[in-house]
Order: sequence, then C-alpha cells, then structure tokens
Amino acid sequence: MMIMRLYALLLLLAFASLQLLCFAADVDEVFYDSFEESFDGRWIVSDKDDYKGVWKHSKSEGHDDYGLLVSEMAKKYAIVKELDEAVNLKEGTTVLQFETRLQSGLECGGAYLKYLRPQDAGWKPNEFDNESPYSIMFGPDKCGATNKVHFILRHKNPKSGEYIEHHLKYPPSVPSDKLTHVFTAILKPDNEVSILVDGEEKKKASFLSAEDFEPPLIPSKTIPDPDDKKPEDWDERAKIPDPDAVKPEDWDEDAHMEIEDEEAVKPEGWLDEEPEEIDDPEATKPEDWDDEEDGEWEAPKIENPKCETAPGCGEWKRPMKRNPAYKGKWSPPLIDNPSYKGIWKPQEIPNPNYFELEKPDFDPIAAIGIEIWTMQDGILFDNILIAKNDKVAESYRETTWKPKFEVEKEKQKAEDEAADSARLADFQRKVFDVLYKVADIPFLSKYKHQILDLIEHAETQPNLTIGVLVSIVVIILTIFFKLIFGGKKQPIVEKKPEVAETSNGEGSSGEKAEEAEKEEAAAAPRRRRRDN
Repeated sequence: MMIMRLYALLLLLAFASLQLLCFAADVDEVFYDSFEESFDGRWIVSDKDDYKGVWKHSKSEGHDDYGLLVSEMAKKYAIVKELDEAVNLKEGTTVLQFETRLQSGLECGGAYLKYLRPQDAGWKPNEFDNESPYSIMFGPDKCGATNKVHFILRHKNPKSGEYIEHHLKYPPSVPSDKLTHVFTAILKPDNEVSILVDGEEKKKASFLSAEDFEPPLIPSKTIPDPDDKKPEDWDERAKIPDPDAVKPEDWDEDAHMEIEDEEAVKPEGWLDEEPEEIDDPEATKPEDWDDEEDGEWEAPKIENPKCETAPGCGEWKRPMKRNPAYKGKWSPPLIDNPSYKGIWKPQEIPNPNYFELEKPDFDPIAAIGIEIWTMQDGILFDNILIAKNDKVAESYRETTWKPKFEVEKEKQKAEDEAADSARLADFQRKVFDVLYKVADIPFLSKYKHQILDLIEHAETQPNLTIGVLVSIVVIILTIFFKLIFGGKKQPIVEKKPEVAETSNGEGSSGEKAEEAEKEEAAAAPRRRRRDN
C-alpha cells in the first residue's frame, strides 16, 4: 500500500511539473505566426499608394508548409501585424526570429522585418510605410555592394530627444542560395546581442561598444567646436622652397628633352624615292561611282612591296635620343618650414548631447511590419517568433525550420549533381569529336587502330575519358620525339659509282619501307564513328 501511495505521488509531481513547463513555455513565447492560416484579417496591408505589391498566402515550393509570399517583381510591399501586448525589451532576454526563403534568389531588395514602436509614436497600421517609427530593423538586405543581415537599433538620445539609427558593424552576409534560412537576434540583459543564421552564431556585439555600432550609442564626451576658426597666419605647409637657393649658371631650361642622334647613319639600301604606301594597282573604280556625288575616286592604298625587302622607304631622318643636357625647369629645393604649425583642427568642446548609459533605453515593440522594395518575387516569410527565452527559439528551429532545410538541401544536391553530370557528358562528347578528328591525321595513320580502340573503349566507359586523353597524348608525343630524334637526315656521303648503279635499279630500302607503310595505311579499313 505504501508503495502504491508513493507511486501515485510521483505521478502527481510529474504531471504538475509538465504543466509548469507548458505554462513557462507559453509565458516565454510572446508571439508566433506559422501562417498555416491565411493572413487576411490578422495582418493589415498598407493603403499607401506607393505599396502596390500583392501579398499572397502560399505554400513554400516543395512543401505543404504555408508562408507570407511576395508575389510580384519590382514592387514595394508593406504589411503589419499588431501585437496583443507590447514587448518590453528592457527586461530579461528577448529573441527575434523568422524564416525567409528567396525562391527566385535576391539580386536587389530587402527581406527584413521592422519591430515597431507603439502607435502613440505617430503611425497607423493602414498607413504603414518607411517613415513609421520602429525600434529594431532586422533581416537580409542585398543590392549592389550591399549584402548584409541588417541589425539596426533606433535609440533616443535623452539629451536631445532625437532618435538615431545605430547600425551593427560588420554584420553577416546573406546566404546566396534559394533554400529556407532562419535568422535569429538574441538581445541579452548584459547589453549583448547575438546574430544567428540557421542557428549558428555569426556575430556577437555589445550595444554600448563604439567598436560594434555606428554611430555608437554613447556619444563622445567632446566634439569639434563649430564656431572655432583657423587663424589667418596659421601655416600648414611642412616644407617650403628654400628662399636662399639660386639656379646654377649652367642650368638650361630651354634645352629639349630629345635631340637628333648625330652619330646615326642612313642604312644601306634605304629607298629614298619610294613611298611607304602606293595605290592598289588591282583596285578598280566601282561602276556605280558618281564623281559629282561621291567626289573624285581614289584607289585605296597598300603597303609598297619594294619596302618589304629594304631597310626603309621615303625620306630618311635621324632618330631622336635623350638630350644629356636636359634638366627641365629649375625649382628651388624644399626645406623644413620654420613657421609650420601642423594641420589645423578646431578645438574640442564638451558635447552638449553627451550622456552616460548603463543599459540601452529600448522602446517597446508593439507591432511587426514588413516594409520592403524588391526586384525579385518569390520571397517567402514564415514562422515569425518573439520569445523571452532562446530555448524556445531553438525548439522552433529544430521542429519547423530544420526538417524543411534538410529536404531542400538534399534536393539541391541532387540537382547540382545532375547539372554536373550533364556538363561532363557535354564535355566528353566534344572530346570524342576532337579525338575522331585526331585519329584521321595522316602522320598518325600507323596508330589509327590503336587510337580508335581507345576512343570506343572510352565511349562505353565515360569515366575513362581522361585516361584516354593521356594515352593519345603519349602516342602523339612518342611519334613527335621519333620525328625529332629518330628521323634526322644522315650526312650526305659521296657514293661509289657501282653502289649508285645498284640503287638506280631497285630503289633504296628507306623508300621501300615508306611505300610499305603507305600501302598498309591504305589497306586498313576506316572505322566509322558510332552514333550516340
């Protein structure tokens, strides 16, 4: 009986723990939209005239999973979702996460989200546009030299009351494929922010560090005095011409840089009376040439053939050479400026907008908006999440993003392999075309059978193409070296009369061997190329 009571107590504790975990998970999850249901009635499309892009509730290519789709190219889009309750970024951890798939790629456009301030900041959902005040902008942006996963914080200066955009320095780049990717920003209570792409941390930064945000959240203590003026007698020249320097008496500023080479002699055979170009003697006046309308016809010029064998034609002139007396315009040497004071800068004064900060003064998030301009369609947003625990975001990545990504990655791998195979097959076909032509080269006739056997063997086993190429190159090089080193003409030796008489009747042994090779090549049947 005691054991049964203990067992019942354990079951009760386990059930209570599960309920607490579920409650904690619900508390940690502030907002989530999987877009399994249509966005109509839940998200508000801007009525502004500039935003003509049509949003669609559409499946991700190759999945049964729905998302929010950018359906048209070269349009502006704006849509917003109000949160049931504003999110306080000053308390604890806040996680911003969403998926996007660039199904048509992204050459120029944005795929980022804006986390908007409450409406009392001066905006309305049906008038949502690029001027609507946001707290954070986060997500991919790519166009021209821009290729980054934006993270921008709009922070209020407590002294001036001005909101300033602070951009994360050196953000990660946007993945270049067409797969589903998940972007995560984790804002931590220790003033750190982490940017994750596909669950992998790509950037960690501190909100209060001048090295991580531009401009820094904390302004500099001093600024250049805007009213300070450079004194009229301030000399910024580090070097000046030496006032005591005198131009040397032998310095000739009028001397030319080049002069005629007096030692040059006209080459022998130079044709002084021959022009470099002459009228084309074979040219004839076109039949439809009208002297009144087209002017007097002149034969086109051609290079004078007599000049091809001569060292030159026309008037001979001595070549030019550098003038050893040339020095150019004289200028005094530079010396240190005794009046030099350095480069002038205005004096520093206390910055009236300086403030110290222990933590960023985040504005709350009251809505999520997508306001983009893009040249591509097919951008799909999905699984938008705001949570107060990074474990919740990790769980969604594992259950909603990762399975899709793995399927897409395998499909992409198969398509890439198929494309590689097609390119290889096309390359092999071109190689075989060339090899059949190589086999018909006359000086390779003795090895034609061997080359054709190699080609046919390679056609049945395409993976041997490289080996076949190497084999044929070896054959050609072998013949080439034989021709160079084995086929040199023997030195001419005066033959005795009786040897000459014998050779006249029968022909030389070399001639017989050459004739035998020709007969053998002629007798060999020509192989036809097999149709693929």
